[in-house]
Amino acid sequence: MNHKRKSILAGLAIVGIMGWILYPPMSQATNIPAPDIVSPTWLNSEPLKLENLRGKVVMVEFWTFGCWNCRNIETYVKEWHKKYASKGLVVIAVHSPEFKYEYDVEKVKTYIQEHRIPYAVPIDNEFRNWRRYRNRYWPTLYLIDKQGNIQYTKIGEGSYEETERTIQQLLAEPA
Repeated sequence: MNHKRKSILAGLAIVGIMGWILYPPMSQATNIPAPDIVSPTWLNSEPLKLENLRGKVVMVEFWTFGCWNCRNIETYVKEWHKKYASKGLVVIAVHSPEFKYEYDVEKVKTYIQEHRIPYAVPIDNEFRNWRRYRNRYWPTLYLIDKQGNIQYTKIGEGSYEETERTIQQLLAEPA
């Protein structure tokens, strides 16, 4: 490899590392204020503002209906909603499409009806919320405490017991 190519690669590596340090994903952060969810289109709910949900625990899930990993955690998210909504858990499932066909809101509506998803589903076709949360993966769960701070992040499948334990702990905390 010639000297010029090595210099370019070294420069790109430094820029990448600095970007990670200066602009880390939210998945690496805890106890920071959660960004509000903004969308012109909300399914199953009127628009929700995090400031109006103070005193509740909020789960923000980034998902898309064509993602198999998202489908695999769907059962758990629905069960947590069913089990803990009456105790103060609010689920907001932000639909951020991965493929072109997933941008169709009618297809999202059909999916949530067929799969009986009862909680709020804001449409994030422009990836505004995705960027605000510095999200990078489907699915990702963020648990927000009663004061509006991100306290837990789970990327991908698994760790269901840990996630549920965290939900329980956050619900048990004073408002």
